[in-house]
Amino acid sequence: MERKLFKISGFGVDSFTGDEAAGYIFENYGQVVTINPEMIMNAKKRPDFAAVINSAELVIPDSAGVELGLKILGHSVARIPGVDFGKKLLKICAAENKTVALVGAKNDVIELAAENLKKELPGLNIVYKHDGYFSDEDVINNELINLQPDLVLVALGSPKQEFFISKIKKQLPKTVLVGLGGSFDVWAGVVERAPVIFQNLRLEWLYRTIKQPQRIKRIFPALPLFVIDVLIERISGKNA
Repeated sequence: MERKLFKISGFGVDSFTGDEAAGYIFENYGQVVTINPEMIMNAKKRPDFAAVINSAELVIPDSAGVELGLKILGHSVARIPGVDFGKKLLKICAAENKTVALVGAKNDVIELAAENLKKELPGLNIVYKHDGYFSDEDVINNELINLQPDLVLVALGSPKQEFFISKIKKQLPKTVLVGLGGSFDVWAGVVERAPVIFQNLRLEWLYRTIKQPQRIKRIFPALPLFVIDVLIERISGKNA
């Protein structure tokens, strides 16, 4: 299976379905970036972050904004929510006896998330857990390198999680590493997932903003600037 990427605001996004993406990354290993408009706009201002995204082994459209942007540019690529993709990978790990490491969130959150995941997915082998509140990153890295898990899910928020993964991935050559933002909070049950109707209408971001008003500062002005950027790209034909 080969990658087919579509460009949006200068960044390539994979065109796989969720199942195809999961199969591809477990065959090829490496870093998965779950990209959204805020990350794109941040990366346009930060060459170091842009380099991390461009060097990822898989970039999936995590948000409705990226899905819409690709559609504006003439590309039909379905959104793959990071929280769903992470669960898909975990199901594969449980079925195939692959080892899993979790890094990020608060200690009580990661413990509860791990407990809930093990209940939901019998046979899931979580060999490592560490919260996201650490001062010495090298300690975490060395522990992961010693374990060489099949899957590492990192929930440190962007771009911290992407930099964390990029730094260690070469020392984990047979590992899939994914940045998943707030997914641990959802799995722990401390943050409610948007109702299915919001998910189907691609308005999960709106539901989360209503529930967590502090997210407004992160979304705006990034989202409208992203839309303007995509429209300019469409008019200029830069995506061709």
